[in-house]
Amino acid sequence: MSVRELVVLGTASQVPTRHRNHNGYVLRWDGKGILFDPGEGTQRQMLRAGVAAHDLDRICVTHFHGDHSLGLAGVIQRINLDQVPHPVTAHYPASGQRFFERLRYATAYRETVQLTEAPVAADGPLAVTEDFTLDARRLSHPVESYGYRVTEPDGRRILPEKLAAHGIKGPDVGRIQREGALGGVSLDDVSEVRRGQRFAFVMDTRLCDGVHALAEGADMLVIESTFLDEDVRLATDHGHLTAGQAAAVARDAGVRHLVLTHFSQRYSDPAAFERQARAAGFDGELSIAQDLMRVPLPKRT
Repeated sequence: MSVRELVVLGTASQVPTRHRNHNGYVLRWDGKGILFDPGEGTQRQMLRAGVAAHDLDRICVTHFHGDHSLGLAGVIQRINLDQVPHPVTAHYPASGQRFFERLRYATAYRETVQLTEAPVAADGPLAVTEDFTLDARRLSHPVESYGYRVTEPDGRRILPEKLAAHGIKGPDVGRIQREGALGGVSLDDVSEVRRGQRFAFVMDTRLCDGVHALAEGADMLVIESTFLDEDVRLATDHGHLTAGQAAAVARDAGVRHLVLTHFSQRYSDPAAFERQARAAGFDGELSIAQDLMRVPLPKRT
């Protein structure tokens, strides 16, 4: 059974709290798994969340601040310890190559898995598979940072009333789908475009073109909201977003499900982020991320 969901492993920003681990997020996309920004403690959070090393096919690091990357060492070693039977690809800013190598080889262990290093040096596609295209866009942070976007190819939705009007039924339904035409009737005549699902992941950044490009039309946007709106100056100075800014991005981009995360330890009331997101005019599905939460992607429209 195909499953598309976000598994939240950690939701703190620079400093973890008693209730919030450092960052970590897994996107389960049918039979594939993408781990985003493994901060400290990610390996243990995976265990608590029921995510195995075998579930991971890609690792995407937005930038090399510790709360987004210090868990790489443990995760990579666990992938090798468990002898994951398929290749794993790691994406990260090319300017941080030395940090990736230090984390990959932080201690001695036996390498058993093909781990492909695929650093990101510019905006654009990183991988094109049958299931999705993975893109990156540059963000605005004191160190080089990239956000990621997963886009499913568009498909076709068969329209039963159109099939009936053209007298197509039984095995001929499958035939016209495979061949694109049947007896002078094209697939376009009996179907419509079914837009592929879109998932966007935006971490540490100020408002910039990359944020808007990643969010545009996303079914789910996972985005940092480190600060509340009253601390907007701090957010800008440190290269972050407020809850209201993140929600306004989602509102303008037509996002269906907004997931706010990466909260500063200075705030003790998660409901404040929800209030400010709603005050910014976002009226779609909204989740204030909590550790070990699972958030299903919205159903296809």
